[in-house]
Amino acid sequence: MITVEEAERIILAQLKDYGTETVPFELALGRVLAEDIKADRDLPPYNRVTMDGIAIAYKAIEQGISTFKIKATQAAGEQPADIDNANECVEIMTGAALSASVDAIVRYEDLEIENGTARLLITDIKKGQNIHLKGKDKKQGDVVAAANQCVTPAIISLAASVGKAHLLVKKWPKVMIISSGDELVDVTDTPSDYQIRKSNNYTIKAVLKQYGLDADMLHIPDDPEITKHQLQNCLQSYDVILLSGGISMGKFDYIPQALEDLRVKKLFHKVQQRPGKPFWFGRYDNSALVFAFPGNPVATFMCLHRYFLLWLDAVLGLPAKAPVYAQLARDIIFTPPLKYFLQVKLNFTQQGILSAQPIEGNGSGDFANLADTDAFMELPLERNEFKAGEVFKVHVFKSV
Repeated sequence: MITVEEAERIILAQLKDYGTETVPFELALGRVLAEDIKADRDLPPYNRVTMDGIAIAYKAIEQGISTFKIKATQAAGEQPADIDNANECVEIMTGAALSASVDAIVRYEDLEIENGTARLLITDIKKGQNIHLKGKDKKQGDVVAAANQCVTPAIISLAASVGKAHLLVKKWPKVMIISSGDELVDVTDTPSDYQIRKSNNYTIKAVLKQYGLDADMLHIPDDPEITKHQLQNCLQSYDVILLSGGISMGKFDYIPQALEDLRVKKLFHKVQQRPGKPFWFGRYDNSALVFAFPGNPVATFMCLHRYFLLWLDAVLGLPAKAPVYAQLARDIIFTPPLKYFLQVKLNFTQQGILSAQPIEGNGSGDFANLADTDAFMELPLERNEFKAGEVFKVHVFKSV
């Protein structure tokens, strides 16, 4: 067995560039930028009005003028209207472009307007107030969104504002999710007294879908020849294979032998952890990677989050996420010589401290327990007693 840290190091050594592709910007949400987005002109592109009201020349305030004749009314998108004299103003709307003849905006709330004349109700007026100056945010050619970050709704907005109709993004690795075993039946089938419905494959697919990655699925029966043939096809057609179950030492666990026969290089098998101790990881012909998770649902779920998503972020060039820590809410004793990934429910105390309440359930087969938890708390291998109030790393899989 190897440690969790060794498993992570081995997995992160298996990185590969899967290339890029261009997609319409409105379909890029959740993808990873492979290019910088730059401003095609100054932002804002003109001196922009930020409040409805009147535009005046500040020199009028210096001259003691407080009543202005409305020379024109200007909406957003119209050509800027000029004034000729200090006692004139332009009634102007938010978003409009400002003429060079005016340099202050007075809000409607601070005015009295009657018979084409605007009278100031306040005296505290500053030059440049309520104006968003041209180029204040970004200059033409400046980077507005850097590469190697996920496309968010804010980045979609930026892309639209600079006319970037298509974005260069990182390609996803092509992923196949494989379940195995004659005890598993389809969701729509009625299982016998000794069968269960497939769920791990749908769990994995749903998690990846949250990332924007649409994986394929395949089920392999307990047959050694079919297992070998199907795995060979997948190894040649996919970048990553995610297996759930069939990797232990059981008489009908044909996957380990099939992987060996197909010359998939085992990089490790078994990790000092619970759940997920039988985790198997390997590489085929310097190409496809195989993440073979234990079949217990909680083990599959934990290994997917702890290892595969970490690898996926690294492959896509995303910066390493800052670790999250929480305070253990009650004492825990765990005696096996394994690192324990404790299921916890997270919440913030009134003091703003992230607290983790253990929800231990009935072992790694208790998949219903996952619905009541938010994260796995990683408890150190070297200890077996963990006290309330101590702080440990948590791997969050649900928004708190």
